[in-house]
Amino acid sequence: MGDRMHDWLTPQWPAPAKVKTCVTTRTGGVSSAPYDSCNLGTHVGDSPQSVQKNRQRLVSLLGCKPAWLEQVHGTAVVEAAPTHVLQADASWTHKHGVACTVMTADCLPVLFCDRAATRVAAAHAGWRGLAAGVLEATLDKLALPADQVLVWLGPAIGPKAFEVGAEVRDAFVAQHAQAVSAFEPSANAGKFMADIYRLARIRLAARGVEAVYGGNFCTYSDPRFYSYRRSAQTGRFASLIWLVH
Repeated sequence: MGDRMHDWLTPQWPAPAKVKTCVTTRTGGVSSAPYDSCNLGTHVGDSPQSVQKNRQRLVSLLGCKPAWLEQVHGTAVVEAAPTHVLQADASWTHKHGVACTVMTADCLPVLFCDRAATRVAAAHAGWRGLAAGVLEATLDKLALPADQVLVWLGPAIGPKAFEVGAEVRDAFVAQHAQAVSAFEPSANAGKFMADIYRLARIRLAARGVEAVYGGNFCTYSDPRFYSYRRSAQTGRFASLIWLVH
């Protein structure tokens, strides 16, 4: 697919052959600093023309139709619509060639499919959306038996970089007691280091979904990715999943 996507990621997980995935990185686009270079977010202050060129390159390289969302850290899940930008934090589809797409820069991108390759979904899970139930809402829309669901956890802020307040810890522990294992006291009094990957796995397991892969990245420490905590003025990378014939 050319050198412009040499470091883009193809998730390693046992998804069916008809399920295609891609995670973009900072490289391969035309945006100038501090958005250099493959920023796909229209809401971060980058040149609209640059973002449009980056999105067009994405389409030409992948050959799918991304369904972009206006993400609001909520739990709304919509059917993926390439022709409209819908306000939601997750989308799903059963149509071939339509890519469920989420943009992130520390939040957790979560990709879903089923073993029979009949439908796919993508969710954007910052801690607020995760605590509010965006993953559970996505599973509800997919309406699949839990043992048929495969999940991949994409690049997000890692547990050594994600410091949160006690209110975040309390929000998760109030729902799942075992979530206490996802928090370690930080060097700052009253603060905790949170493992967003473990929190996602706990919530998925509570719904019977055990086939969960990925979760070994850190956007804050890995320069391949945009990170809001590393530099507040930055771009967004995309995680996409779609079906092919």
